[in-house]
Amino acid sequence: MRNNNREWFQLHKAEYDAAQTKFNAFTEKLIQEVGKFDPLIRGLTIKDCTYRIYKDMRFSKYKIPYKTHMGAYLCPYGKKSGYAGYYFHIEPTDSEDYAFGNLVATGLYNPTPSLTIAIRDKIYNHPDEFEKALQSAKHLDWESNSSLQKVPNGYPQDARHAKYLKLKTFSLSAPLDLELVIGNQQRLLDHVVTLFYESKPCNDFINQVIMDGCW
Repeated sequence: MRNNNREWFQLHKAEYDAAQTKFNAFTEKLIQEVGKFDPLIRGLTIKDCTYRIYKDMRFSKYKIPYKTHMGAYLCPYGKKSGYAGYYFHIEPTDSEDYAFGNLVATGLYNPTPSLTIAIRDKIYNHPDEFEKALQSAKHLDWESNSSLQKVPNGYPQDARHAKYLKLKTFSLSAPLDLELVIGNQQRLLDHVVTLFYESKPCNDFINQVIMDGCW
């Protein structure tokens, strides 16, 4: 949050450009490695997956012009497609803007109401398939901070996987230790790719709903 103003940024833009170049190089390697096990990621570009540092302040609590993190979202057909994908995020621990820290996340954030219902229906109607996907993502946790208090109408309260039917965001995540992020880049890449590989069945489960188009 310190020095988050245009004057300071312009004086230090070369430092930002160097950091962005390094982040983009890492993202390119992620695309290559994830594309080996998820064909829908192959051929994505840096532009398809990364974001501008400039913030849209209209809906932000903190009226600062620049983001305090860097993120890359690898998903079928690019970051704006609406598909579930793989997200890599680095951020200073003292940030007040997002305060996620360093992490990986996969799945689908904040789907539309109709798609949310369709995903819940598939979880309810195919519990064994969903259970198998969950078991694969053994080192990631489902984010439960955005869920309903009760199982939504249309499902029995004692339904199998009832807690997942309450979710409004279908996203798994795992933190990344700072030492890992700033340490050996190959070790970081291997770790992130492993977590993404483990979560692919969960993404496939969600993306099949989107591809079916019945929502």
